[in-house]
Amino acid sequence: MKKGKGITILCIVLICILGLGYYASIILSPTGRGENQNIILGLDLAGGVSITYQIVDGDATAEEISDTVYKLQKRVEDYSTEAVVSKEGSDRINVAIPGVTEANEILEDLGTPGSLEFKDPEGNVVLTGDDVVDAQPGYVDRSGSKMAVVDLTFTDEAAEVFADLTGNNIGKIVPIEYDGEVISTPRVDAKITGGRAVIENMDSYQEAETLASQIRIGSLSLELEELTSQVVGASLGEEAIATALTAAAIGLGLIIVFLIAFYWIAGVATTLGLLTYSTLVVAIIYLFEITLTLPGIAGIILGIGMAVDANVVINARIKEELALGKSTGAAIKAGYQKALSAIIDGNVTTLIAAAVLAAKGSGTVKGFAYTLAIGIVLSMFTALVVTRYSMYAIHAIGFKDVKYYGAAKEHKVIDFISKRYVFFLISIVVIAAGFIGEGVNAAGGKGAFNYSLEFVGGTSTTVDLGKNYELAEIDSEIVPLINSTLGTAEVQVQKIADSTEVIFKTRNLDLQEREQFAQIFTDHYSVDANTISYQNVSETISKEMTSDAIWAVAIAVVLMLIYIWFRFNDFRFASSAIIALLHDILVVITCYALVRISVGSTFIAVMLTILGYSINDTIVTFDRIRENMKSKARVTKDELAEIANKSITQTLSRSINTSVTTFVMVLLLYILGVASIREFALPLMVGVISGTYSSVCIATELWFEMKIHQRTSSKDVKKKVNKTA
Repeated sequence: MKKGKGITILCIVLICILGLGYYASIILSPTGRGENQNIILGLDLAGGVSITYQIVDGDATAEEISDTVYKLQKRVEDYSTEAVVSKEGSDRINVAIPGVTEANEILEDLGTPGSLEFKDPEGNVVLTGDDVVDAQPGYVDRSGSKMAVVDLTFTDEAAEVFADLTGNNIGKIVPIEYDGEVISTPRVDAKITGGRAVIENMDSYQEAETLASQIRIGSLSLELEELTSQVVGASLGEEAIATALTAAAIGLGLIIVFLIAFYWIAGVATTLGLLTYSTLVVAIIYLFEITLTLPGIAGIILGIGMAVDANVVINARIKEELALGKSTGAAIKAGYQKALSAIIDGNVTTLIAAAVLAAKGSGTVKGFAYTLAIGIVLSMFTALVVTRYSMYAIHAIGFKDVKYYGAAKEHKVIDFISKRYVFFLISIVVIAAGFIGEGVNAAGGKGAFNYSLEFVGGTSTTVDLGKNYELAEIDSEIVPLINSTLGTAEVQVQKIADSTEVIFKTRNLDLQEREQFAQIFTDHYSVDANTISYQNVSETISKEMTSDAIWAVAIAVVLMLIYIWFRFNDFRFASSAIIALLHDILVVITCYALVRISVGSTFIAVMLTILGYSINDTIVTFDRIRENMKSKARVTKDELAEIANKSITQTLSRSINTSVTTFVMVLLLYILGVASIREFALPLMVGVISGTYSSVCIATELWFEMKIHQRTSSKDVKKKVNKTA
């Protein structure tokens, strides 16, 4: 690359960073500039609309209510991936949709859930809303022009019934009724099999949207009617956002200083890529209208860690090539070539997890998956394009001396393999301590884990304080009074917009505790106890949502196992990587059990973050083992141990550097964040440490153990064959 071209590239990169930085500052500012210039924030960060529905059927079973809550959850995710649906009392359902303030518009768009029926020409009900899986508006091409349609998907059981219905009524109208009113009169052109159907002859796409919405909401198990709607404030408040942004800014600053100090010119190029990544993440989240919550922030943190990691892998490779005597230009080129496989494999495995979580998960799991996927794609782009060409450009303008990059020093190979049983024992003891702690807690009546309101529900109490208190004042003044009076550690607070009412959510309160709760406000805030209202609320993370998350993680792990097996052509690499991943998850669960950290929606985010972080860390080491074994046709046990130890030692500085940068980001969140953020940051720090430990001390050692065990078994078989012969 010529000097003039290098200067041009650097100017373009700097202009892009400045432009994206200015754009990001507008998006992240408290008020934004112009219309809708802020990222959509979730209920925990910004509040939204809360709608309460009354169940019309007084004889509804628990199963029907649970089914309705789950289906409604899926419906409202069209408005926001972070929407929350929960049961209130025995006959109400609450819907909370973040990032919106116009309750009437939401109600009009969402519609009132009612009964949906598909009838034959004689008026007999053949199918109901329960038989509909989904309904979406779309277009089909008819004679060269686009026509608006509604695409229907039925359950497997209903597919055969629908096939019979259409087969017996070809050329006839099959009306669709909603609450007794005909909303569509599609004509059957042919027998429809396979459980998919298209309703045509829509006057406009808007009409198709309306019909699809009515069909989706009509597939609920129970009929609902709107009871109340209100705008609620954030549960974490502006302070949580401010501290998270402050922590991110300070963390990025410290990471940049570290990168430049450790890698010199390569660190400068990495900084340009990291700044591009950080500003692009903000822009993409805004442009794709992704709702950002605390779990979403976890995805961004992991993305920053992976963005740094990709560059650390590359920079370490460049220093190794320089140590071999190559010129800086040749070292940069070789460094990128040799680091490419590790970067791709690490990011693809994590991207597989993100894709599965986005497809199969719900609620906060989807939000996490979207931000994680964005982070992965952008981290690869900035590392392989922005940082790469920035480094070539800096090299071209005159920084060609080896002293600007620093050649890697020869490090003595550390014998990790011989200590593998010690490492295994340490892990077993730590994980066993977690199981023992769970058992002791359960036996003591405290429960194996400290489940939060999201998992177990509680009591929602609405109090009119007669004065507009700031959320920070409520947290510092009122919440401690509630904690000391009721002996409870968890109190969730939400303000109702344009009023002096505040909602306090606590564990389930009996009659005596409700009286004690009311006494707090009558004594300290002159509130009339008769105006205080109580409502039992169910968990917001339902069994179905938990099941979705578990299945999503299980599928993701299986797919990652298959991918690693395929890429490394060795099942032992894949299985040891997955075992190391499960090890990290169990270590973090031990932290939750022993420290009694509240297990809520952030618990899922933490587990998913560890899922991505751990597997990426392990693959970098495995990639080096694969490379070091290429020149070896057959190796002895001692040679195998030497290769394993050499590979771990070669990637050790990278493991430490990546972990330090990620740990710093999370540590700052813990130090600067509010209580809820600290509960999220502490187990995440444990996960980062465990992920580093498992990649260095567990994963490769497991692979080695499997490798030599197979060899021993093979030798035994050969001996038996020879003996027989």
